[in-house]
Amino acid sequence: MLELNCCHNIDALSGLKQLASESAHCGVTSPPYYGLRDYGAAGQIGLEPTPEEYISRMIEVFREFRRVLRDDGTLWINIGDSYAGSRKGGAAYPENAGNYKQGTNRGMIGQSATTHVGWGNCKPKDLIGIPWMLAFALRADGWYLRQDIIWYKPNPMPESVRDRCTKSHEYIFLFSKSPHYYFDQESILEPVSPSTHMRISQNLAEQIGSFRANGGAKTNGPMKAVSRKTKQGEIGIVKNNASWDTSCCLTVERRNKRSVWTVTTQPFKEAHFATFPPELIKPCIQAGCPEGGTVVDMFMGSGTTLVTANELNRNCIGFDVNLVYCDMANRRRADAMAQQSLFRKLV
Repeated sequence: MLELNCCHNIDALSGLKQLASESAHCGVTSPPYYGLRDYGAAGQIGLEPTPEEYISRMIEVFREFRRVLRDDGTLWINIGDSYAGSRKGGAAYPENAGNYKQGTNRGMIGQSATTHVGWGNCKPKDLIGIPWMLAFALRADGWYLRQDIIWYKPNPMPESVRDRCTKSHEYIFLFSKSPHYYFDQESILEPVSPSTHMRISQNLAEQIGSFRANGGAKTNGPMKAVSRKTKQGEIGIVKNNASWDTSCCLTVERRNKRSVWTVTTQPFKEAHFATFPPELIKPCIQAGCPEGGTVVDMFMGSGTTLVTANELNRNCIGFDVNLVYCDMANRRRADAMAQQSLFRKLV
């Protein structure tokens, strides 16, 4: 049995096969993007000859994870897209890969990734559509495709392009194993904006005036009676339509989390370029895994999922084919645990 709260130096499929069926509550991962980087490991995913072959290997991995996942579990995948290159310019000179764009990215080991891959049916300069190819393929394989979430990056990587916009978003797809699954909505409620407070107050005042002017007649305005229980207590606008007692009106402080997440990218000083920020995956872990449960990251990389899950009182297990990254992930976790222990002593 593989050790929990650790990144293991093994490929995703082999690692998953060593986990017990229905032992994981949630999966949170960001697979290698197609044709972008060479991570210096034999058999790595991401450098297949065609996008279709890449998707086929991904399906194999996530099919095995579905066995490992509990029936009420979820899978969250952060995935970016790729363009079909022209194979001109620097890509035609793999021996000089380290001196041109993408080749200088941390995490880019050896030759340019674009010299190793093909584009299938895509024309040069086509946007391949990898995220949706993967989403539809997973859905066809039995997963429930529940939501596409947009990760909006206020500080995207600059692109020297003149015939399209600079890309400032990626996708996070939410999948479930069953139609009904664990999802802690309360844990990821977000603050209501000041403009919403103002609109609620204005609509409520108008309806109270209309109610009194009409002798208590029922209204059908935009702010109908609503009330529900949350962990923070009862929130609502009015108790019912029979009495417009303003003493029962409470401020709505939180709302359901929206499907566009604004999260700034963060620099990472160690030798791994493709790291996602902890704030991006915290909602995934909070909503998808109960405290004390287990999160799996089958493409662990620098260990962000491992560190974040442990900080949120969840267990985590992950895999990566690159030994350097595994050591990096385990070291980051050890450092984070030591800092938490020191903090507890101080307080």
